[in-house]
Order: sequence, then C-alpha cells, then structure tokens
Amino acid sequence: MRLFAGLLVLGCVCATATSTAAQSKFSGKCSQGKPDPNYMIAIDDGSHHAMTLGKVTCTWSSGELGGDAVKEEVDTSMSEMTGTTFHDHGFGVGSTASGDKYFVRFESKGTMKGDIPTVATCTWSFAGGTGKLKGLTGKGTCAGTFDASGGATFDIVGEYTLATAKAK
Repeated sequence: MRLFAGLLVLGCVCATATSTAAQSKFSGKCSQGKPDPNYMIAIDDGSHHAMTLGKVTCTWSSGELGGDAVKEEVDTSMSEMTGTTFHDHGFGVGSTASGDKYFVRFESKGTMKGDIPTVATCTWSFAGGTGKLKGLTGKGTCAGTFDASGGATFDIVGEYTLATAKAK
C-alpha cells in the first residue's frame, strides 16, 4: 500500500548555518509518489489489519540545510495498519545541492480511507550526515495530505545544529 510519511520526511532541513553550534530553524515542502516497492502482508484477524514495508522518494521544492538547498530524500519505512489508521517508523537518506547527505529517523501516524492514506503527521530527528553535515543533529514535525494514488505532499518544520568547525 503505502509507506507514507516517509517523508520524510523527514528529513530535511533547514535555514542558514553559522560557524557556531547555534540552532537554525527549518521549513520545507516535500512531495512524494506512491511507494515503490511496497510490500503488504494482511493479518487475518478480522480488523482490516496489515503490515507493510516500502520505499518512497521525496522531492524537495523548498528548504535549506546549512545554506544548501535540500534536493531529494529516499525513505524506507515499516507500517502497521489497523482499521482506518496507520503507524509507521522509518529512515531517510537525503541529499543537498552540493552532494552532502543527511540521515533521518521518523515516526508517523495517520488515517486511511480503504487502503489509501488520507492525512499523516510525523516527528523526525537527524542521525548525522556527510561532508559539512557530519555531526548534524536536530528534530521537528511534519504534516501531509495524500492523493488517490498514495502520493503525498508534506510540510516539514524543525530546527537543527551543525557540528562546530574545529580550530586548527
């Protein structure tokens, strides 16, 4: 089905970095297609219950991390669906315009109509990065809406801190 919120989400991030360890604010918008691949295993307990595993690519239309535009994020998540709700958790690997990578962990929950998600909210946190994003920390939230195909658009907000440059 879906593996929403992959949002990833999450992943993302933020405003302008300084040479100190000050926190920077972030806001961005990320759009994702339906999950591919997407595996679902039904649980035959009579409550519209299933587990899914999927991967989704998120394309950023806005957002910066350390003054560098965020471009794309690939999220992998595992989800449990019961009735009209879902809960998932997953991991994202994103990239910036300069090629640095960031790593994200997220958890989300939302509602569904049939087998299609309708809305979701999430919490996310950074788990590091590469290049100038090495040592990246931060956290935030997201909110998204889905279309009939299972694709979604998420608004992501939060804050982050880049590792302080070492004196030589």
